[in-house]
Amino acid sequence: MTNILLTPARIGPAEIKNRIVMPPMTTRTSDAEGFVTDDSVAYYMARVRGGTGLITVEMASPEKCGRHRRHEVGIYDDRFIPGLARLTGETHGGGAKASIQLGHGGGHTRIDICGEVPIAPSAIPHPVYETTFETIIPQEMSKERIAETTAAYVAAARRAQQAGFDCVEIHAAHGYLISQFHAPFENRRSDEYGGSLENRARFGLDVLRAVKAAVPGLGVIYRLSVEDFFPGGLPYSEGRQIAIWAAAAGADALHVTAGHYRSLPSAQVVLPPMSLPDATFLDFAADVKQHVGVPVIAVGRLGDPATAEAAVATGKTDFVALGRTLVADPQWVEKVSRGEPIRRCLACNTCINEMRGGARIGCVVNGAAGRETLFADAQPPRGERIAVVGAGPAGLTYAALVAEGNTVTVFEKRTRTGGSFRYAGKAPLYQEVEASETSFERYIADMTAACVLKGVVFRLATDVNALPGLLAPFDRIVVASGATYRFGLGLFADWLLDHDLARAPGLARLFSWPALRDWFYYRARRASGERFRHLAAPSQKLVVIGDAVEAGKSKPAIGSAFEAALLGK
Repeated sequence: MTNILLTPARIGPAEIKNRIVMPPMTTRTSDAEGFVTDDSVAYYMARVRGGTGLITVEMASPEKCGRHRRHEVGIYDDRFIPGLARLTGETHGGGAKASIQLGHGGGHTRIDICGEVPIAPSAIPHPVYETTFETIIPQEMSKERIAETTAAYVAAARRAQQAGFDCVEIHAAHGYLISQFHAPFENRRSDEYGGSLENRARFGLDVLRAVKAAVPGLGVIYRLSVEDFFPGGLPYSEGRQIAIWAAAAGADALHVTAGHYRSLPSAQVVLPPMSLPDATFLDFAADVKQHVGVPVIAVGRLGDPATAEAAVATGKTDFVALGRTLVADPQWVEKVSRGEPIRRCLACNTCINEMRGGARIGCVVNGAAGRETLFADAQPPRGERIAVVGAGPAGLTYAALVAEGNTVTVFEKRTRTGGSFRYAGKAPLYQEVEASETSFERYIADMTAACVLKGVVFRLATDVNALPGLLAPFDRIVVASGATYRFGLGLFADWLLDHDLARAPGLARLFSWPALRDWFYYRARRASGERFRHLAAPSQKLVVIGDAVEAGKSKPAIGSAFEAALLGK
C-alpha cells in the first residue's frame, strides 16, 4: 500500500511530487548583503536530493528595513534575482519545487541589522535578540507607509516569479510584521488597521490579495500563527477566522502554525522543543482544514514517519512541513520511501538558538548541516575491516556513515547502545530546553537500527581493554569511548540521574545553573581515548573521535564523527 506522504498534490498551479514541505528556516548561508552563495545552494540541494517535494527558501524581506537577521537572503532588489534563479534552477533540476517566504521583520529588527529605521503597526517596545539583545521602539506606520510596504511585497513576489519560484509564502506568523498587526498588544491603532479583528487582519489580507493578483502563475501560501500564547496576542478563535478569510481572499494553501516571540512561558514554543508532544500544532491545522477549501500545511514536531503519515491519511492536513527534521536528516523522504530508519531530530532547538546567537545553521545530530560544501567530495574508507569502540552517538554516527563498503563491528562495554547520551534526557535541561528521555531513546534506537540494517555487528557487554585481542583482525580502530568522570564521580552521576534526582525540586534549579552544568557535564569529565591507544598495532590506523578526544558537548562530538568518517580526519 502506497504511503500517502509520497503521493503528489497541488498548491495552486504547482504540482508537488509528495506531501513533504521544507519550511523556511534562517540559515545565514547568504553573504552579508543577502546574495545566494555556494553554501546556500549546497544546503538546500541536500534536501532536494533527499526527496523533499517543496523547498521553501528562508524568510526574505520585501524591504530592506524588514531584514531581521544578518546574512539573511535578499529579495528586496532586482540584483538578487540571478542568485535566486540559480537556486531555483538547481532545485528544479533535482526534481523538487521551490518556494520562498516573503517575511518582513517589522518591529522585530534593529537599525544595526537592517540599516534603516524599523517600522511596525504601533510604536511600542520590541525586544530584539540578534547576536545581542536590545529593546527598540519602531516607527509607527502611516497609511502611506502601509501602502508602500504592500507594494514592496508585490514587487518581491514578481522578483520571485522572475527567479523561477513555483510559490511564494506570505509570512503572517511568529511576531513579524503581519503578525504584529494581528496582536492587540502590538497593534494599538485606532484607524481601519486596528481595533476589531477585521481591521487587524486587513493589512495581511490586503498583501495577500495584491500578491495573488500580481503573480497569477504562482502558488501563494499564507503562513499564519493561529495562536500567539500570550495575553494580548492573537487567540485561536481569532486566528482560525483569519485563516478562513485568507482562504477566501485567494490563498492557494494555508500553512498553519502557532507561537510568537512573546509567547509564554517561552518563545521556544515557536519551534516546539522536546518536552512538548509530537504533532504539537496538528489539531489547529485539522480544525482549520474543516473550515476551508484549500490545502493545509501542518507543522510542529511531525518528524516521526508514522505520525506524519497518519496526519495526512486521517485528513487532518494535506501537507506536512518538516523543518528541524530535514536539518537533522536531509534524506528523510528517501529513507521513509525505502522503509529505513531515519536520523531523528532531538527537538533540542540548538539549530535555532545558536543561529540567533550569530552562528550559521547547524545540528547536534547532523554534523554536515550548514557545512554541506565541506563534505561535497567526501571520501569515506572502502574495503576495510573497522572496529568502533563505543556505541554512544559519535560511535553510532561513524558506524552508520562508513558501513557501506566496509565491514564494521561496534564494541560497547555497556549492555546497550547509546552510552552516556541516554542520561542527557534525564537532566533538567539539554542545551537550553527542558530535557525529555523519549527524544534521546528514539534517536538512539533509530541510529542503532540504521547500523544493523547496513550490516554493522554489535558486540555489547564487551570491554576491549580486558580482551585486546578482539581488535587484532581490524584495519582501522575508531575510538569513540566518550569521557569519564574525574574523582570517582561516575557512579554518583549515574545514580543521581537514574533516580531522577537532578529533576527534584531544588536540585533541578541547581543543576540548571550554567556554572554547575558546565562543571558537572564538561570540566568534571575527562577524555578516555588515551586509554585505548596502546591497543592499536603499528599496522592499524587509529582514529579517536568525539568526547574520547576532549570532554565537550554532543554537537562537536558528533561533528567529529562526520569529519573522521567522510573526510578522513
